[in-house]
Amino acid sequence: MTTEKDLSSEDIMARFIAERGDLFEEFHLMARELPETVNLIRRTAGYVHFYENQTTSDQELSGPMRELIATCQLCAKNDDRFAPNHVRRLYRMGINNRLILEAACCIAPIVGWSTIAHVAQAILTANDPKYPFGELPADGEPKELTPFPELKLGRTRVAATDDSLGQTPEWRYVAEIDPELARRATEFVDHCLVAEGGKEPLLGPGVRELISIAALCARGEAEFAAHHIRRAYSYGMSRRQVLEAISCVLPMTGALTVQIGVRAMREAEKR
Repeated sequence: MTTEKDLSSEDIMARFIAERGDLFEEFHLMARELPETVNLIRRTAGYVHFYENQTTSDQELSGPMRELIATCQLCAKNDDRFAPNHVRRLYRMGINNRLILEAACCIAPIVGWSTIAHVAQAILTANDPKYPFGELPADGEPKELTPFPELKLGRTRVAATDDSLGQTPEWRYVAEIDPELARRATEFVDHCLVAEGGKEPLLGPGVRELISIAALCARGEAEFAAHHIRRAYSYGMSRRQVLEAISCVLPMTGALTVQIGVRAMREAEKR
């Protein structure tokens, strides 16, 4: 019986492609030279990004939610080559442009709103027939959103917490010096994370926090991440969901991000 350690580079790539649905050409070179490394990448990425045959029954976040977190983080890194491929994967899951861009708004307070533009660019590239990576659905981008579990989660507050950025010590300090800056900046952040005003939001505050928490951990900001983790808990998100959200950015930011996330979770749970 062939074990994972006995797989040839050809077998590894065949499984990787079958599980993910497609793969970038550079992985073929990597597999020829470093087959064991690529196989470990395949198994880890397959688990955190929900590839076929790599999932387990106890995972809590859905495939679409994981892809939204990953796509936003790729765009935050200005990865305009990989990100459109992930957009196409979201399309194949039935996720429309409105939701992808709404997810982008959730990472914007952490990494800047230029990331929303990078997500928009990834969408445009994904719809370009000349982009060679990943299959675009025959009908193009989904016109209707296919429901997934997180659309119903994180909408009801179950514990007290500060919602507004303006309540933080740093932004109260800003308000003493430049109240107009504080007003405008906190309005934007609250719009992105608290999700009040405008059209009916597709993602509730708790789920939005999962995207921002992952981004904060990728930046190494354990203290700030702890505050957002407490907010996620206050909207009913579980420890497992928070950890899984952080793990979604492991492939593009490293295992250290998960360690930083654990530090943030432990700090959040002290109170």
